[in-house]
Amino acid sequence: MQTGPPTKRLTGDPNHRKVRAPVLSHRTIGLALGLATAAAGGCHKVEPAPLPVQAALDETAVARPASPDALVSLTSAPRAEAPPVSACGEGMALVEGNYCPDVRLNCKKYLDPEGRYEHFRCAEYGPTTCLSKQRKAMRFCIDKHEFSEPGESLPANHRSWRDGDRTCRKLGKRMCLESEYNFACEGENMQPYPYGFTRDATACNADRDDVVSPAGTLRDLRAPSGSYERCVSPFGVADLTGNLEEFVTIDGTTPARPAMKGSYWQPGRNFCRAAQTAHDMYYNGTETGFRCCSDVPSSLPAP
Repeated sequence: MQTGPPTKRLTGDPNHRKVRAPVLSHRTIGLALGLATAAAGGCHKVEPAPLPVQAALDETAVARPASPDALVSLTSAPRAEAPPVSACGEGMALVEGNYCPDVRLNCKKYLDPEGRYEHFRCAEYGPTTCLSKQRKAMRFCIDKHEFSEPGESLPANHRSWRDGDRTCRKLGKRMCLESEYNFACEGENMQPYPYGFTRDATACNADRDDVVSPAGTLRDLRAPSGSYERCVSPFGVADLTGNLEEFVTIDGTTPARPAMKGSYWQPGRNFCRAAQTAHDMYYNGTETGFRCCSDVPSSLPAP
């Protein structure tokens, strides 16, 4: 079980690229639990943090350079609306448009008072700046909801990256790339939250402060997939922030390296580009799950 702060992608202005964001002092234990459970093969019990943990769970907002493949000019006109979500088959959304690999988030107002954690959660963002010279054309399918077992309303938790990879392959799909998750969440407008630029603690299953049980374990506060009606992205994809922290594959890694997206129900940053990268492909916990992506079926022509 991990006892010290994890190795993270760090440094930089909190509004730009790689950002280290410590947890809130009055909610520190709850925020620390996701990383405190780290262990190869999964570790579901949470040891109470020995100190107020300032960086045990610092998700990292990363805008990685994209492959030069399929790049288009930034001057390309944005699409007026998402393509029909039924094109990818039942339960999946078609995500298509021009993705900016490298962005600067412009926070206008933070939620928390001046001090150590003042730049942790953003209450309101201004327009996001695309720093890339070119955007990347993307076209793929993604599950509209987190993976649930047949007949279950709650999304499946205690799932590792390996579990997700195995399940998605059986379904004829694959694990989502981090860039795909980002784009499905933010859309071409690069909005930091799936529902817009202003944080709303009630829009998604997030910002809970009752995350720790009396026994010092992480409470299971999952909500049924899609039950937060406003927690929907521009492409019609639900729960991309909050609910479960979802495993994805970091772009360009061989062998595949996992990242975790969504920040589950904790009072974390919970924005589209935030990523937790401290765990391996075997880690699983109360807060972890996944959804699948796939290439667009060959029978579906490009517009």
